[in-house]
Formats: sequence, C-alpha cells, structure tokens
Amino acid sequence: MVQRYGEEVAGGAELSCRQFATRLAARGHRVEVVTSRAQSAQDWADVYPAGTTDLDGVRVHRLGVSRPRDNEAFEAMTIEVLWSGQLVPRAAQELWRRLQGPDLPELAPWLADRAPGYDVVVHFSYLYAPTWAGLPVTAALVPTVLHATAHDEPAFWLPVFDDLFGLPTRYVWFTEEERDLLLRRGAPRRGEVIGIGMELGTPGDAARFRARFDLGDRPYLVFVGRVEAGKGSEELISFFEAYKERNAGALALVLVGPAPDRRAHPDIVYTGFVDDRTRSDALAGALALVQPSFFESFSMVLTEAWAQGRPVMAQGRTDVLVGQVRRSGGGVWYTGFAEFEAAVDVLAGSPGLGDTLGRAGRAHVEREYRWDVVLPRYERLLGEAICAGPTPVTG
Repeated sequence: MVQRYGEEVAGGAELSCRQFATRLAARGHRVEVVTSRAQSAQDWADVYPAGTTDLDGVRVHRLGVSRPRDNEAFEAMTIEVLWSGQLVPRAAQELWRRLQGPDLPELAPWLADRAPGYDVVVHFSYLYAPTWAGLPVTAALVPTVLHATAHDEPAFWLPVFDDLFGLPTRYVWFTEEERDLLLRRGAPRRGEVIGIGMELGTPGDAARFRARFDLGDRPYLVFVGRVEAGKGSEELISFFEAYKERNAGALALVLVGPAPDRRAHPDIVYTGFVDDRTRSDALAGALALVQPSFFESFSMVLTEAWAQGRPVMAQGRTDVLVGQVRRSGGGVWYTGFAEFEAAVDVLAGSPGLGDTLGRAGRAHVEREYRWDVVLPRYERLLGEAICAGPTPVTG
C-alpha cells in the first residue's frame, strides 16, 4: 500500500516501496501493490492506466483518484493546520489530509473485500490515505506491517493520527532515530530497524560528469534531490553564497535534481533531472555530498554517496542524519553557517581525509545495507507479523 508507484516516481518512500516489492518478487514471493493512478504528488492527476498491470514481476492495482489536488485550498489549510500555532478542531485536520490527496473512494471497500486473501499487508507512509484510511481496514483482517517513514514534523503530532500508530502488527523502522520518534509518539515497541538496501554496483565516472557539465578539475560540493526549501536546499544555497563571499577559489556547488526556481551564481551548476548513471557520476567526483534536509526517516542519498566512496556533510539539526553519519564514520554534520564553513575548509584542505571518511562510509554500507543483508531481515519480520496475526480494532 503506497500513495504512488511506478518507474517515473522517484520520491523517497515510493521508491523504497518499489525497491522492496521488486526484490521480494525476485526472491519468489507473490507481491501485489495497491496504489493510486497518480504520478504527480502536486495534483494527483490520473496519468497511469486504470486497473491492474504488471511491473517488474509485481502485480499493481491502481485505484482512481476522486479529484486532482486543489493546491490553493491545500496550501491554505496547511498554513491553518500546521503553521498557525493553534491546535485546530479535528474536522479541520481531517479536511487537511483529504485535501492533501490522493483521495481514493474505492480504497476501503477494495481492501475490505480483498485484504483477507493476503498473508500480510504492508503500508508505506503514515501521512497518506493508503495508510491512514487503509490501515484501519486491513489491521482488523490480516497481519500488517507499517513503514511509517516518520519525520519530526508538525503533521506527525496531529491528534488526527493518534489512533493510527497502535494498529500495525509490526513496524519497520529505517533508523534507530525513527524508532525512538515513534515510541515517543506512543507507538508500540514491536518491530525492527531494517534500513533500506543499496546496490553497490559499478563505480561512477567522475571524468564523464565533469566533461558533461564543463567542470574541468574544479572541486565541487554536490546536492542530490529536488531543489526546494523543504529539502533544505535554500539554506544550502545561502550558505554556499556566503562561503564564496568569504573564500576565493574554484569551489563549485552542483545541484542535481529538478529546480523550479534557480538563483543565478557563477559557481552554482544546475543539472536538472538526471538518470541514475549521471547521478552516480556526480557523486563519484564530489568533494562531498551535502544533505541539508530537515526531515528524514532515512537518507538514501547518504548511502549512495558512501557507495561511491565519498564523504558527506549532513544537516546537524536532523537527528536521523546525525545518527547515520555517526554510525558510519562517513562524514561530518554541521549546525549553522560557521560549522558549514569549517567543514568545507577541512575537507577542501585535506583531500585524504575525505577519502578516508568515504571509505568508512562504504564499509558501513557493505556491512549493513547491501540488499542481501537487508532482505533476510525483512523476510524474518514479515514472518513474525504473519505468525502474530491481525491487530484487533476496537472503539
């Protein structure tokens, strides 16, 4: 159960769902996905074919969306519900999450009719209807597993989600920090820290990336993801601009991903959306990956950088990122501009240190996050959920 699913869908939770689903299918499990017909989270427009299709060995059931997202109404409700500083009535919270989408009128009857035919139902992301509307149905009928993909964000603490977190038979926690956050929210301690798997694969080609984007031999920091304030990239750009005002030199910032709004700067390079090979090439040639996000349950791009043997600079105000870096020994974290500047200076002035940190990160990925390590953990947890059975839903 996930809000969007497909090769064109690159979001963190949606991508991790597809990775688990396709790899379990390849290991001989019968895997089916229930999702929306939407490709874009901005309008939830119906873009995939209706009904049931097969993708990489997985049967995919796409349910219709009642309406596209009304972005103006949703943004207004987001301000009222999440950022007003007031606890709004439950009816307003319910309206907010319905406006968020996808609104799937077929979901509850579809699940009530078919869920008992499955050994276990796995839900991804507490925030969207396939979980908050679907889990109350499935939990009473069949063993369930929840990948909450929870962040310490205003929505997570809304009372409208209070009853949800006690329902799953088992939890998959991506990090120790996500587990601890959910326990503080009142979730039961029944689950396991699993992580997300990583293909170590072929090393990226730094020279190819440099040639394609005319970087020559310049050192560069790289950011990978959608270039928008919510991902922390706005703060990163401001920090980089301030750094360049104070430090002459050839250092560049390369922003890899969609960038709706671009701030012109002679040392900032925008690549736009790129394929996986180019993404790996960009990481392989970087002085460091910078991950400035404030909201993470697990940062896959950290493991991607470490797979390429490169160090990371992580947002120090995000417990998940600090935990990932601390456990790996694969980088540093910063809180505020002064620490950002110091980290850049140290890495730029000591290339050997960056290589050492990158090797430590790669060794961590090899130990903990190869798919042949992660999947047996996951299969064991699914088996525990099946043996435990459904969660009685009361009230």
